[in-house]
Amino acid sequence: MNNRDQFKKILNYLSALVIICAFMKCFDTVWNNFYNKAMRDPFWHNGNILMVAIYAVLYISMAKTFNGFRLGYDKFTGLFGSQVLGVLGANFIEFILVSLIGRGRLNIAPILVMTVIQVVIAFAWSYVFTWIYQAVYPPRRMIIVYGNKNAKYLVSKMSVRNDKYRICASISCEESLEDIEREILKHEAVIISDIPNDLRNKLLKFTFENSIRTYINPKLSDIIVRGAEDFHLFDTPLLLARNDGLRWEQRAVKRILDIVLSAAALVVASPFMLVTAIAIKAYDGGPVLYSQKRLTTGGRVFKVYKFRSMIVDAEKKSGATLAKKNDSRITPIGKFIRKVRIDELPQLINILKGDMSFVGPRPERPEIAQKYEKTMPEFKYRLKVKAGLTGYAQVMGKYNTTPYDKLKLDLMYIEHQSLMLDLRIFFMTVKTCFIPEATEGVKDSAPLETHRDRIEHDNSKDEKNSEEIKL
Repeated sequence: MNNRDQFKKILNYLSALVIICAFMKCFDTVWNNFYNKAMRDPFWHNGNILMVAIYAVLYISMAKTFNGFRLGYDKFTGLFGSQVLGVLGANFIEFILVSLIGRGRLNIAPILVMTVIQVVIAFAWSYVFTWIYQAVYPPRRMIIVYGNKNAKYLVSKMSVRNDKYRICASISCEESLEDIEREILKHEAVIISDIPNDLRNKLLKFTFENSIRTYINPKLSDIIVRGAEDFHLFDTPLLLARNDGLRWEQRAVKRILDIVLSAAALVVASPFMLVTAIAIKAYDGGPVLYSQKRLTTGGRVFKVYKFRSMIVDAEKKSGATLAKKNDSRITPIGKFIRKVRIDELPQLINILKGDMSFVGPRPERPEIAQKYEKTMPEFKYRLKVKAGLTGYAQVMGKYNTTPYDKLKLDLMYIEHQSLMLDLRIFFMTVKTCFIPEATEGVKDSAPLETHRDRIEHDNSKDEKNSEEIKL
C-alpha cells in the first residue's frame, strides 16, 4: 500500500488529462463547425487554439472549485455531480463569451448538445476511474485509539465510506503504551480520537518514525495552531497566531460584496420568493415568514427571517427541537423548500441590512448558545465573525452534525478565513444542494449531542423567542 500511495497523484493527473482532452475536443468541434463560421470575422488557426485554451481554463477552474478531479474524495455520485456542475458553469460562461465575440445572439443549441454529450462522458469517466481507483487502492486496514465512548460516532461516520476506510480494531488509551504501539504496527493506518495530550504526543512521534498514516480528531487548540504562521526569532522557530481575523480592507471588500450580491440576488430570486409565499399561504392560510432572535458578531442579537416550512405554532407543544427526518411538523411545501434551500432566501434581507454575511458561522439562538457555553465555553468563539447564510460547517458537515463538531468546523473557517475561501464555500454550497445527505435530518436513533454537547432546551424561553410574521 505504501509503495502504491506515491502514484496516487499520477493517477489523478492522468484521469484529469483524459477528461480535459475529451472536453476540449468537444468544444473544438462545436466552435469550428458552428460558432466560428457564424462570426462576421472568423478566427484563424491561432485564434481557434486560443478559444479552445480559454475553454480549457474555464472548465478546469470550475471543476476544481467543486472537487471534480479528486478521485477517492467523493463516491462515484459525488464525483459525477462535481463534474456536472463544473461543465454547466464553464459552458454558461463560455457561451456568454462567444456571444460577446460574435456581437449578437448566437444559436444556443450547439452548446446545449455539447453539454449533454459532456454529461454522458463525465458519467462514464467518473464510473471507470472510480472503479480503477478502488481496485488499485482498496480500503485501508485501520485501528482506532480511543479515550471515551464518543469514538464510536467517529467510527460510524467513517464506516459510511467503506470504500475508503476499514476499521478492523480498537484499543483504549488506558492500555499500556507498548501494547498500543504493538497493535498499531499490525495495521496500515491509525485513528487517534480524544486521548490525553501526553499520550497523543508519544503516539504521533511513534507513527511518524514508522511512517504510519495517522488520522487525528483535532481539539480546538489544534485548530487554532493550524491557523498560525511560521515565524523565526533568529534561530528559534515560532508559530504566530495573529487571532485578528480579516484586515480592515478585506472586511470592507467583503461588506461591499455582500451588499451588491444580496441586492442582485433579491432581484433574481424575487419571482421564486413570490411563488413560494403564495404556495405557503395557499396551503394552510398561515404566516408566510417567521423570525427568530439570533446572535451575530460580538453577541449582538438580531432577527433572522425565513420562509415558514412547518405547521403554524410547530413548537407550541414540542418546544424548540431540531427537525428530524420525516418530521410530521414539516408541511409538504416545507419539505420542498427545505430540500432546495428556498426557505433561506429571506435572509438576503439580513445580509443587505448588515446583520449577516453570505459566508460565516450559522447564527444560533441566544438561549441555546448560553446553554452550550455552560458545558462548552469555546462556543462563543463563533461570535468573532459575522454570522453567515452559509458556512464551512454547512458545506462540510450535515444537518445532524453534533454542535461540538460544527464548532470545530466554524473555528477552522475563522482561523483560515479569506475572500478566496468565502468564494470556494459559496460554490461548494451549490454542490450541497444536489446531495440529499446534506439536508438529512437528525435520526431518532442517533444522539443529537455528544461529549460536552448535550443540551436540554428551555421550551418556554424558546417559544417567546420565535415570532411568526403575519402577511
